[in-house]
Amino acid sequence: MKRIILVIAILISVTHTNAQETGENDPGAWYMYFGTNQISDKLSIHSEAQFRFYEMVNTFNQLLLRTGLNYHLNENAIATMGYGYINTDGTFEDISGEENTNEHRLFEQFILKNILGKIKFEHRYRLEQRYISTQLDDFVEHRARYRLQLTYPLNNKWFLNVYDEVFINLQEPIFGQNRLYGAVGYLAKSNLSIQLGYLKNHFTGQNFDRLQLGIIFNTDFRKDKF
Repeated sequence: MKRIILVIAILISVTHTNAQETGENDPGAWYMYFGTNQISDKLSIHSEAQFRFYEMVNTFNQLLLRTGLNYHLNENAIATMGYGYINTDGTFEDISGEENTNEHRLFEQFILKNILGKIKFEHRYRLEQRYISTQLDDFVEHRARYRLQLTYPLNNKWFLNVYDEVFINLQEPIFGQNRLYGAVGYLAKSNLSIQLGYLKNHFTGQNFDRLQLGIIFNTDFRKDKF
């Protein structure tokens, strides 16, 4: 009986240690900015910056900078081509000699919007070409993503926002990840809103809990007359 208890204790200890090494048991945080900058009736520029941490403000995980050119077919359909730079530290614990991964990413995107009652639906389809550099190798991967987002207004200022996004690799393994998100948002101005939410980021065999603080600030340069 003592041997069985000892084995169970060792297994629990090993499992806990492995989870800690990945940061899976630590609630992390993503701090984000998004912007749509209108430059003509049909064209706008997407701007984005994300700072991701394994913990709330410590243990850097990822820096993501993204931009793109949007073409507005109409108010409910937007096509985008863009570029992203991503710097990632894939290790929760500091490892001597371990270098971060750098990625240059091209993407093509199409967004469709519709309204059913008070609920706003947004479908986002995205293809990505990922040029990844590690300490040991350089390689290219391809990925498809689909996100369904629902926004429900509580009143003129407050709203709820939820989405689910699936990532499908176009090489092995096929499943990449799934993100389930829910947030409360506040419309500070017509072009400025803030969201505070929770993200469950699921990978094969791993789940990460992330607090998200997002600022969405849109500008309209069509108003400027030179």
